[in-house]
Amino acid sequence: MNYTAQITIMPLKELLDPQGKAVNESLHRLGISAIDQVRIGKHITLQIEASDEKQAHTLADEACRKVLCNQVMESYSISINAQ
Repeated sequence: MNYTAQITIMPLKELLDPQGKAVNESLHRLGISAIDQVRIGKHITLQIEASDEKQAHTLADEACRKVLCNQVMESYSISINAQ
């Protein structure tokens, strides 16, 4: 069966996010001061062929741990949807 994995990778909350800080400061300079604490991350979509949703999640998790995410500086979440 085919599944789509939606992966969100974000910098750890304990670490400075220079991109988020730059965007936050730009918004404030433009007069949009109601927005604060901007964090910039990555969104990755994978098409996975697996026997069930659990296997699809396991494969996506392995891809995150081995290639997609630097776990020293980032965290990730995975959402699996059947096609």
